[in-house]
Amino acid sequence: MAPSILLSFIIGYFLLLIAVSYFTSRNNSDNSSFFIANRNSKWYLVAFGMIGTALSGVTFISVPGEVGNAAGKEFAYFQFVLGNAIGFVIIATVLLPLYYRMKLTSIYGYIEQRLGTYSYKTAASIFLLSRTIGSSFRLYLVVIVLQRFIFDSYHIPFWATVLISLVLIWSYTFKGGLKTIIITDTLQTVFLVSSVFLTIYFICSSLGLNIAEAFETVKNSGYAKIVFVEDFAASKFHVSKQLIGGIFVTIAMTGLDQDLMQKNLSCKNIGEAQKNMFTFTSIFVVINLFFLSVGALLYVYAGKNGIAMPVDAHTGVVRTDFLFPEIALNHLSILPGIIFMMGLTAATFATTDSALTALTTSFCVDFLGMDKTENKQKKGSEGLRHWVHVAFSLLIFLVILLFNSVNDKSVVSAIFTVASYTYGPLLGLYGFGLFMKGRTVHDKLVPLICLLSPVVCYFLNLNSKTILGGYVFDNELILVNGLITFAGLMAISKPTAGKTQY
Repeated sequence: MAPSILLSFIIGYFLLLIAVSYFTSRNNSDNSSFFIANRNSKWYLVAFGMIGTALSGVTFISVPGEVGNAAGKEFAYFQFVLGNAIGFVIIATVLLPLYYRMKLTSIYGYIEQRLGTYSYKTAASIFLLSRTIGSSFRLYLVVIVLQRFIFDSYHIPFWATVLISLVLIWSYTFKGGLKTIIITDTLQTVFLVSSVFLTIYFICSSLGLNIAEAFETVKNSGYAKIVFVEDFAASKFHVSKQLIGGIFVTIAMTGLDQDLMQKNLSCKNIGEAQKNMFTFTSIFVVINLFFLSVGALLYVYAGKNGIAMPVDAHTGVVRTDFLFPEIALNHLSILPGIIFMMGLTAATFATTDSALTALTTSFCVDFLGMDKTENKQKKGSEGLRHWVHVAFSLLIFLVILLFNSVNDKSVVSAIFTVASYTYGPLLGLYGFGLFMKGRTVHDKLVPLICLLSPVVCYFLNLNSKTILGGYVFDNELILVNGLITFAGLMAISKPTAGKTQY
């Protein structure tokens, strides 16, 4: 497919988002609108829009690619998704009522009231670090695809592609913030979901399959195994590890993450926020099953048409996450290629725009105190918020350039993995706050505990085969991380005269 066609589509796509931003923010673009959309969001728009945020561009290209990975993943990821669903239910029934009862703008305000100022700043800093690295990593992997299939043809350097992407995101989020994001994410989710179903349709048409035949093809493809119960210690794919990991990764990286919770807090009341979460969970499970089905069909298509697995031009390593774009852009007709790019662009920028808004909100609220009564009407606060927004855009830009300079996927993945470890201390902090209401911590020592816990976890993961008799960790490591933090907090805590309010 001609790169000019794809580029034209992306330009049109962003013009649409900028138009949406203009109409949603022209009458009201104050801090309350930016941070929590004036607590007036429609729950069904939030629920649908959250799909685009939860399913990043990495998910869009990596989940289908991993189905045929030589490691034998098949549909093992669906075990993790089921764990996610349980985690979402826990968030809706335990955490959301707490956040609404306390009328929070930043969810880390709970830690301030329960454990103290140092604990509060630590929790907010963990989010800022983790989300900055995580969002940069996700955008980096997708910009590589855009660079390979579009911008290399115009001899545009990688740094310019990244900068263009971030300027476009900034252009439609800087004014309206969350109020704009609720609408643009809903629009982007429409593109994302449509692209999944249309991709299945086009691949099935190319293979000469109807719906029933496609179902049978996926079932008999050798890629559709879901439940893995073999070799508990040595296998990362064992159902118990995937379920436990899915539950606690979701609680930590969604329920204790300002990004996705910020959308929930924009609903009118707790009832609507819970309806949003339950609806979102149902859609999330179904759409992930279709992503996995796309993966199976891609490998069947590649096998029947003699398509070799794509190879990284720099390292010579097979890249399963390039299979989807390779087939969509180089082996199907123009329309499927445009639809693929539509889905990839929607998934990528729905995640990044949301993260950029949440990072700005957290810093403005948790470190600049813009939600405090005495600061709400302070002159110049909206201008300061704009500069914070610009600063985080530049920070993500620099982190992506750092990733690219490393030019080693395994190193970059390791950085992302370490960043994901930092969510473990949030589990420990909130777990202690919720379950140890008769105890309080030595607040000034909490940052040290939260620094040591991921380090201990990292080395435990590296040496688990030796220390634990061949045991291999997967996503359940986040629970271990949280327990280490919890134990550390217990060690620096003391009983209080009575139970705390929250």
